[in-house]
Amino acid sequence: MDNIYTENEISEIAKKVIENAKSKVLLFHAPMGAGKTTLIKAIVKHLGVANAGNSPTFGIVNEYESKEGQLLAYHFDFYRINDEMEALDMGFEDYLNQDVWIFIEWPEKIKSFLPENSTNVFIEVVDMQTRQIKIS
Repeated sequence: MDNIYTENEISEIAKKVIENAKSKVLLFHAPMGAGKTTLIKAIVKHLGVANAGNSPTFGIVNEYESKEGQLLAYHFDFYRINDEMEALDMGFEDYLNQDVWIFIEWPEKIKSFLPENSTNVFIEVVDMQTRQIKIS
């Protein structure tokens, strides 16, 4: 999948990301401020999450549940970790062993622990309002 979009089209792009994901583990590659968290919020909303919340930057992980209280997804932001062992210390492998969606910002910080069948989502800034997304 390769699309150009604006924030007004984020809901449709979120749906396409879900439809084109080859696994439930999505790795978001993009520079700071490119809209990773905004896209993830749109994806979890599309999945039926009750409250999409904010980026987990300060807490590293957010947990998302359906309106019925069922666990649907985890959203990790590894920007602030200094060593990938910090991910192991927080039990990252246990999160991966659950049958839920996993969204990871800054996956390059934990390369050794990423599942081989992960879906890569690349976001490039075209201009202030426009992004290009590629999924592989």
